[in-house]
Formats: sequence, C-alpha cells, structure tokens
Amino acid sequence: MATDLAKFAEKNGVKYFMISYTDLFGGQRAKLVPARAIADMQEDGAGFAGFATWLDLTPAHPDMLAVPDPEAVIILPWNKEIAWVPANCVMEGEPLKQAPRNVLCRLIEEAAAEGMHVKTGIEAEFFLLTPDGQQISDQYDTAAKPCYDQQAFMRRLDVIREISDHMLELGWNPYQNDHEDANGQWEMNWDFDDALRTADKHSFFKFMAKCVAEKHGYRVTFMPKPIEGLTGNGCHAHISVWDAPGTDAKTNVFAGEGSGQTGEVGLSERGKHFLGGIMKHASALAAITNPTVNSYKRINAPRTTSGATWAPNSVTWTGNNRTHMVRVPGPGRFELRLPDGAANPYLLQAVIIAAGLSGIRSKADPGKRHDIDMYAEGHTVTDAPKLPLNMLDALREYDKDEGLKETMGQEFSAAYLKMKHEEWNDYASHFSSWEKANTLDI
Repeated sequence: MATDLAKFAEKNGVKYFMISYTDLFGGQRAKLVPARAIADMQEDGAGFAGFATWLDLTPAHPDMLAVPDPEAVIILPWNKEIAWVPANCVMEGEPLKQAPRNVLCRLIEEAAAEGMHVKTGIEAEFFLLTPDGQQISDQYDTAAKPCYDQQAFMRRLDVIREISDHMLELGWNPYQNDHEDANGQWEMNWDFDDALRTADKHSFFKFMAKCVAEKHGYRVTFMPKPIEGLTGNGCHAHISVWDAPGTDAKTNVFAGEGSGQTGEVGLSERGKHFLGGIMKHASALAAITNPTVNSYKRINAPRTTSGATWAPNSVTWTGNNRTHMVRVPGPGRFELRLPDGAANPYLLQAVIIAAGLSGIRSKADPGKRHDIDMYAEGHTVTDAPKLPLNMLDALREYDKDEGLKETMGQEFSAAYLKMKHEEWNDYASHFSSWEKANTLDI
C-alpha cells in the first residue's frame, strides 16, 4: 500500500512538503505545500506552468501537474518540519513523455519486462567555493597534489561531516568521503541501489549539499570544469544488473562465466552485451551524460596541475585502470567514467539503461580491451572513436543514433534536442573576451 503523505506528516511532525521535479536541463523545481493540503496534492498533483522551466512547452499548454511519489519522500535532516518528495509530471491525465523522471520510470519498466533490474551507484564530485563562485573556499588548499589531503579535509570538516551525518540518518549507508584531485574538490559515496532510487538520492544529494554549504557560508558547484587547469567534476556510475529489484535481488546477472576478454575480468555474457551497448552508443550518450558547453572542457582537457584529468577522451574500456571511459574494477559490475557533474540525475540513469538494453537486444560486442595507460600511450590506439569535442558534436551524434533516440523516447528526444540546440546557439552568439584578445588586431 502506498504511503499516505497526510498520515506521514501527522506521524513525523512534518508541516510542509516540497513537491519537486527535475526539468530537461537538470534544474530542480518545487512548490512548498502545507501538510493540510497534501492529501489533494498526492492524488491530483501540484500545478506548474511547464513553459516557465526548461521543458519544451508553451504558455498555451494546460497546467502540468507534479504528482508526488510517496515512496520516495525524505524528511530534510536539517529541517525536520519539511519533507522533500520527487514527483512525476502529468498533463491532461497522461504522463508527460519528455519529463526526465518519467523517461527513467518507463525504461525501468521496459528493462524489468526483459528480466533486468539495473542497480547503480554514483560518485558525485563537487567543489566548495566562495559565495560568488569565483574561487575555492579554502585559501590554504594549494597543494600540487591535493587528493586525500588530510589537513585540507579538517579545514572543511564542518561541511563534509554534516552532509555525511545527514546521509547516515537517512539510511543511505555512506561509506567514504574524501578530498578529491583538485584544490577545493570533494567526493562523497553511498551505497548503490535500484536506478530510480539512485536517481532520487542523487537529486536530493545535490540539493542537500548546496543547502549545507550555504549554511556555512560557502557555495557548492557540480559544474563539470569550474576552474581552468584543475581536475573537473565527474559523476562516475557503477553499473550492475540483478534478477529482481530492491531487497529481493539475489543474483547479479553481470557476474558469472563469460567468454573472451570480458569474461577474463568477471563479466557474464549479458554483462558483455550490456557493456557493448554502452560502447556502441558512447558518442551519442555524451549528449546526455555531458550535457553542457562546459562539459567538453573536462573530457577533452589538457593535463591538469595534478598531472591527470581523470576523464576520458576516447571510447575505450579496460580492467582496473582509471584512464579509460569504462573500467571493470572487479567481477559483476563496471564503472562508466564518462558522466560529469552536470548530468541530469534521471536522464543519466535512463540513458545507461537505454544503451544497455540496446546492447542486450543486439548482442553487441564491446570490442577490444585496452590495458594501457591512455595518458601515456593513448596515441597508439587507432581503432577507437574519439568522444565529441563539443556539445554541438554530441547533439549531432545523438540525433544520428536512431536506435538510442527511439529507446529514450521520440517525444523526449525531440524536446531535448530542440532545447539543447537553442542553448548551443545562445552560447555561439555570445561574444567573449578571448575573441577580442585574439582578433582585435587582425
């Protein structure tokens, strides 16, 4: 039986609900609803003008209703009178097909019909900046190799520990937090889960990290490459497929006896084909996993001050080696290192499932395993595609990939491509200081 949000509020002392949905650009939108009104909202949804957010709608469209998913409700650990609840978007009684959470829910159902229940964990990297976003918050965090810096960690312990305490309270089982490879950069990890639950947690984590940082006088950014010369914000995804959802899952179908080079690193035949789908659609995937102009300053970056970008630029896979797009660190799962911090939490999970389904259905082969250091020897790999150089190239790759567009949904794909092309055109029409510096005296 579905959770009754009115009774939930009465039991837990909740006075308000934030009914939240995520738009095509990853923006989180919400209405604050008093607990006294939540019963009607749970049934009918909270009304929004979709055109006012990043959705392909017009002012003439009827109300878009955000219908909360009561099973995903979260009480804010830092303000227990408010509960956050993600919502599915409905218009005129039908799911809005372009809405990201709806896209993911449909693909989860499609995969389940084929006996596949995708579980993922993500590594959400972020920077702690000054409130104006112009510099890192810790003026003493200047080491050439700052990764795991113990003293820098202690100077921001108040923020990182508070976020970790909240995750412990929520039952997410966070298991490690660290200062990452760039000055001012952090990563926090929690247990993997069903794809929808991971997407909801990812969405809430971004909200929570920003709220906690602002309370302490800082600013969190998940921007892919906020500081030139430093490592960018990745959002690596660890992927496995199971025989059932949730706690009913008993068997990891990616584990087992597989053939060839994937079998050697612990992937079953289904795992091989799922990985084959990721490799097959990688260039088109980038339009979703790396969705901003800034994204391509991370995956095609020159060497950083720490000595490595930790981001791929070629479509390659390997064993336990972090210089490739896909790493297989152990039996039964693999890590997709392509996504960045700007990735929409719901579309990220959706496109992983879509590409994997394509690979399973077509028995796609992931190709040759490369076990070399791509930073030192990448030039020797001549048979692997390069990832897109910019957002426009990625959008064109996605538009060419008819199979992936169809699996993601034609209505979603059309809306996404339309709005992202508009974003690119807006960027291309922007005049920069670089242009004047390099062209004024021509």
